[in-house]
Amino acid sequence: MHSLSAHDHDLMAVRPSHPHFIVVGSGFSGAVLARRLVEEIKSAKVSILEERPHLGGNCHTERDAATGVMLHVYGPHIFNTDDSRVWDYVNQFAVFEPYVHRVKAMTPRGVFGLPINLHTINQFFGKTFSPEEARAFITTRGDRSIGEAQNFEEQALKWLGRDLYEAFFRGYTRKQWGCEPRELPASILKRLPVRFNYNDSYYDKKFQGIPHDGYSALIEKILTHPRIDLRLGERWSPASVLEKTHLFFTGPLDAYFDCRFGRLGYRTVSFERHEQQGDFQGTAQMNYSERDIPWTRIIEHKHFAPWETHERTVYYKEFSKETEHDDTPYYPKRLAKDMPVLACYRALAREQNHVSFLGRLGTYRYLDMAPTIGEALNFADRFLSAWLSGATLPIFSNVEADGL
Repeated sequence: MHSLSAHDHDLMAVRPSHPHFIVVGSGFSGAVLARRLVEEIKSAKVSILEERPHLGGNCHTERDAATGVMLHVYGPHIFNTDDSRVWDYVNQFAVFEPYVHRVKAMTPRGVFGLPINLHTINQFFGKTFSPEEARAFITTRGDRSIGEAQNFEEQALKWLGRDLYEAFFRGYTRKQWGCEPRELPASILKRLPVRFNYNDSYYDKKFQGIPHDGYSALIEKILTHPRIDLRLGERWSPASVLEKTHLFFTGPLDAYFDCRFGRLGYRTVSFERHEQQGDFQGTAQMNYSERDIPWTRIIEHKHFAPWETHERTVYYKEFSKETEHDDTPYYPKRLAKDMPVLACYRALAREQNHVSFLGRLGTYRYLDMAPTIGEALNFADRFLSAWLSGATLPIFSNVEADGL
């Protein structure tokens, strides 16, 4: 990919009375922004360029032709949020079914529930602790010689102790991230709760569910507007945005600049499909904690739609690896070596005119669906306010990176 030249910017310098915006990518960031633009600027048109043959990015869902099961094609997506604005927004475009995500972990000592909760602790250690007894017990297991944890491994050892760390996190983390846990920031583990009650819901949010007809149908509804033009199978290039008003880029930030300063680190995921009669594992997600088992988890898709009945089942074995040139990036690694490179790309992005960067890939951060939607809504508010007032237009969807 190539950034726009100074000549291109000159062509786009004047805000027209009938703006034509370009959005690269049809995931939630691009879709929500596009809808807000055409709703608030009545003369605006938005063209969405999506290089894949389908909309929705990695949230894409589709019916399996052989079994009728709704597939989460790029891995499981469970909507969960405490943000009522985001929840109300998506419910305009889809009927959400109640769904509670319960994850199991296959370990050398048996199958346990995740996140670690009171049942996990009692089962793992053969105890019958009360909540307070379990809390006190885990405190004694933690490594009290560690002060401020400097990495994932130290955080795990400080919080949980070696037994739980080795059983649930060490092998899985090495497979998932392709590096030693001590190379990862402590903040990754801080996203995973430890509960001293019997709540085994993976997410502890007020609003949880899955759209009845899948995420692709939801995003298609968001994009159903006479002034939104969705172009599937069309890759972005500088020629596609000449004389257009503003470009919103939701692809990888480094790719926009042809990886001028090197590639940012991502992990990608591949899937091995299996189909059989009946029920394979009895749950939607089973993590495999042992390092010697090559897959990180097995996803059985029909369990994401308990309101449906299917005689056959489809399950995916999921494998994690480093992202290469032609791979789809999934998870920003954000290792220490990535941060100076990210700073270079952010500085270069601020030199661009009429280009903004959104979403997980555009801002190089780990974002779930609900925060992505919330950020897109907030960014749209900031952009529209600046557009209508003639102020400087925002560059990044995350405010702290904008520098405005």
